[in-house]
Formats: sequence, C-alpha cells, structure tokens
Amino acid sequence: MTFSLRPTYDNPRTAELVERLRDYLDGELADYERGRGITPATRLTRADLEPVWRRSRELGFYGIHLPEQYGGQNLTYTQLAALKEELGASGRVLSHSVLGDMGGPLRAGDILKHATQHQLDTYLLPLIRGERACCFSLTETDAGSDVRSMTTTAVREGDGYRLTGHKVFSSAGPFADFAIVVARMAGTGEQAGDKPLFSAFLIDLDSPGCRVEDGATPMSGEHIESDIVLDDCYVPSVNLLGEEGKGMRIALGRVTTNRLLHCPTVLGATRRAIALTLDRTRTRKVAGGQPLLMMQAIQHKVADMTTDFYAARSMTYTALAALDEGREVHAEAFMCKLFVAESAFRILDEAVQIHGKEGLTQGNEVEYLFRKIRMFRVLTGTSEIQRNAIAKLLAFNH
Repeated sequence: MTFSLRPTYDNPRTAELVERLRDYLDGELADYERGRGITPATRLTRADLEPVWRRSRELGFYGIHLPEQYGGQNLTYTQLAALKEELGASGRVLSHSVLGDMGGPLRAGDILKHATQHQLDTYLLPLIRGERACCFSLTETDAGSDVRSMTTTAVREGDGYRLTGHKVFSSAGPFADFAIVVARMAGTGEQAGDKPLFSAFLIDLDSPGCRVEDGATPMSGEHIESDIVLDDCYVPSVNLLGEEGKGMRIALGRVTTNRLLHCPTVLGATRRAIALTLDRTRTRKVAGGQPLLMMQAIQHKVADMTTDFYAARSMTYTALAALDEGREVHAEAFMCKLFVAESAFRILDEAVQIHGKEGLTQGNEVEYLFRKIRMFRVLTGTSEIQRNAIAKLLAFNH
C-alpha cells in the first residue's frame, strides 16, 4: 500500500465505487448542505436527513455493504472501509447518512440474522429502505466500558416484558423511530456467583413509558445523541430480538469487526486534516515572504504527520484484508483501534499548532476535526481498554 492523500485502488469495482462516492460527496451533497446552511453544530432533523437517505439509496450507497437479498452489494470489509474513509475525508456534515451510519443499515445490519420475519417486515426492512431509523441503546452513565454493570432491567409480564432504566449516548436518538435496547433480565446476577443474563429488544420510541430526552452534547458540538428513558415500558414478546438471555452476545457479536471499521472513518478525517494543513503551509507566508512549508521545523512536523498516517492506514487495511480472508484478527483490531486513535490525535494536535490562531478558532475546520478526533480515544473503548486487551491476548495466546 503506497502513500497518498487521494488513494487509488487496483480493484476496478472498488475504484469505481470510490470515484462515484467522491463525485456525490463533493458535488450534490455539498450543494445540498450549503443550500440548507448545515454545519457540524446544526440540530439535524428528519427533514434534513431523509432526502439524503433516499438519494443515497437511489445511488446504491445506502446499505451497500448488505447482502444482495437486502438490496446491498455484498461488499468486502476492505471495500466498505475504502468508502468509509472517503466519507471521513470529504468534510461533509451529512456523510454519516450516506452509507447508513447514522440510524441506518450500518447500525443494524448485523442483527438481521437474529430477526424474525415480523421484525424484518416491521423494523429492519423499512430501515434498509430509508423509511425508518433506529438507535442502539447499550451504554448507561455507570456502564460504559463495563456494559455488564448496566441497571436497565427487563421483567417478564404476561406475553411480554416491562423495561425500566436510563440509557445514554444513543447516537441517532433525536431522529430515530425505534431503539435496539439491551437490558438485564430481572432476578439474574443479584446473588454472588449468579451470572447476569441480558436480552435485546426492539422498542418503538413512541411507546407508553418510553421517553427520548436530549442527550449530553459531545465536545464535537454535534447534536446527534439522546437519552432513552424507560419507565415500566411494556414490550411485547414479538419484539424480543433473538433468544432471551442472549442479548449481550447479539450486542457485542461483531465487536471486532466494528472496532476495525471505525478506524477508516477516523483515518479519512485525519487525511483531510493533513490536506488542510499542507494547503495552509503552502499559502501562509512568513517573514521574508516564503511559504510556511519552507521552514524546516514545519517540514519535520508534516513529515511526522504523514508518516504516522501511513503507518496507521497500512496496519488497518492489512487487518481488514485478513478479516476478508476469514482469519481471526482480535489482537489486530485492538491494536488498530489503539494506534489509529493515538496517531490521529497527535496528527490533529500538530495540525492545530501549524494553523496557529486559526486552528484555535471555532468555525475553522481543523479546530472542529481536533475536537472530533479527540473523542475517538474514548469512544468504542478507551485506549487504556485496548491496551488491557492486547496485553491479555499476548499473555494467554503466546
């Protein structure tokens, strides 16, 4: 894999998809965002998102990773990663709605195999068509990295369940129709040595006893999170996803793959920051009228930034290729998440430094990207959690 801030691909299908996606992101979607005045701080609504879902589906991008039976193109992980990288590199605010990251097929795609026909017809197929949206509700205030300490509880009642609890950081919650909620089964895990059991449910967000509240605004400034508050909310048994007691397995079933697939989006955003920084160093004049890039101190910073990026991208795509070959990449996924998160943060920190005052100013894209990238060192597992897992795998497998 060679270094480039605008990668090319030997696989003709991948190359064609990437070029078509770039055209859409840089053209039609950019025009749409400008026309509606959309910025990263905009409170997005369904009226903002639904046209993007529909158009992206018309172009074949919405749910493109899915099997052909669900209207997708059955992409390899490497091909999907290439598209996710372009989304991150585009600078488009609504890029998360093109493939279905924000409340769409990329959120729920893997649960298709656990769904009944009723659940497919009522929830998941409309989701794939861009007619409905979902959020995934697992995290609680005191149950983040240790999700098994959740207190949201499901109690059996008649032909259904009563759920009570408070979920936080439910991405896409502000414009979702239903949530995939994981809850602890009442009466399990309460005694010493008793293992808690968890179940997953599909819950309509307009159900009695269910409230969608404004979530905390993350440091990125995006308004895409909600709290899902359940107060004795009744859920019929037909909305139990998979088997009772197997909810955590469903929730974490693709954790290795998902951990890897977060990396290309971050790499794309980092790629954009590097490109913006290079533009800045070429056009910003210093004493004597020379470009900033002629200063050796700046040259060394740019050299380190691009080298870190190349290393992070190379290891990520190597792991994805192994995953496509059917190999297990547990340690590699942890390593990629750790290295991409830490490298991207270093790169963005230097990008802010090189931009100077402009890099500290809200409204400057590099300042926004710095805040966005900083979050990745915590989200989907902190860097410390990744290190713990890597060390554990080394201790027991080598």
